[in-house]
Amino acid sequence: MAKKLFITGTGTDVGKTFVTGLILKKLKESGRHAAYYKAAMSGNERRPDGSLIPGDAQHVKEFSGICQPLEQMCPYIYESAVSPHLASRTEGNPVQMDVVQKGFEQLCSQYDYVTMEGSGGILCPICFDESVIWLEDVIQTLKLPCLIVADAGLGTINQVVLTAEYLHTKKIPVKGIIFNRFHPGNMMEEDNLRMCEYRTGLKVLCCIPEDASVLPLDAARLASLYE
Repeated sequence: MAKKLFITGTGTDVGKTFVTGLILKKLKESGRHAAYYKAAMSGNERRPDGSLIPGDAQHVKEFSGICQPLEQMCPYIYESAVSPHLASRTEGNPVQMDVVQKGFEQLCSQYDYVTMEGSGGILCPICFDESVIWLEDVIQTLKLPCLIVADAGLGTINQVVLTAEYLHTKKIPVKGIIFNRFHPGNMMEEDNLRMCEYRTGLKVLCCIPEDASVLPLDAARLASLYE
């Protein structure tokens, strides 16, 4: 059975997909048989035939070089750039937990490491009309530990601490924090790192500069975060 890890962010546009691509690339290049998964993906474009392209999944696949078929990566794909619960309200095909779980378990039987990316921040509604599913419900159902991705800039102390505290109240284990768009030597960002570690008790595992092509974290250390 595969080892698993969930990537959550402190909000939208903090670089979860970019960081997840770096993670999958590191796993692949270290010889590990790795796969990507996301329960629901919004804000996608259409192919000429009208079918939706799972944009985040396509980016991760192309950037990391993993051989996993795109069709395995996300069971629910929407065009509207809103949360999945709202996108499905207008487009149909609402998320069902058993479908998400079945797709995830199939990957776990085929790969050694499965990395699941969240939608938006931790308080993202996945379905709300036919049934009530929040992102935390997906994490808890699949029994996943989390890694928090945060933008290194202004406001991140508040965002990181609130995200970590919320995960703690839900008894979801957190493996650490990754700072994205980090500028070494920047006084504020260096202080953000120290303050986030102090308030959460979590380690900032690595800091990723803008446009990085390599995850600055040892492959063995990365693999140890998976359970």
